[in-house]
Amino acid sequence: MAYLLLVGAILCEVAATLSLRLCEGFTRLGPSLVVVAGYSLAFYLLSFALKMIPVGIAYAIWSGIGMVVIAVFGWVVFKQILDIPAIIGLALILAGVLVINLFSKTIST
Repeated sequence: MAYLLLVGAILCEVAATLSLRLCEGFTRLGPSLVVVAGYSLAFYLLSFALKMIPVGIAYAIWSGIGMVVIAVFGWVVFKQILDIPAIIGLALILAGVLVINLFSKTIST
């Protein structure tokens, strides 16, 4: 259950962050509402996940997966360029998240 909450928090945070690009300095109502609602719901869900997952581990997963997903969306949707160092860095972040989840004894849920 903790990981479902964390995944929900990550998805809400990704939606909110992507909407920041679309809200044009909070001058467009729809995307601005998505930003506020997305971040609010993300932190709400994260607060429940933190009851079962250590904060350092949860934050590493949250930020790592969030960065990778947002970078991929930026590349695909917004046609932003990812050079080789960026791709390598994102791959290392993803590898770090996998190492935590597959090998760390810190995670007990």
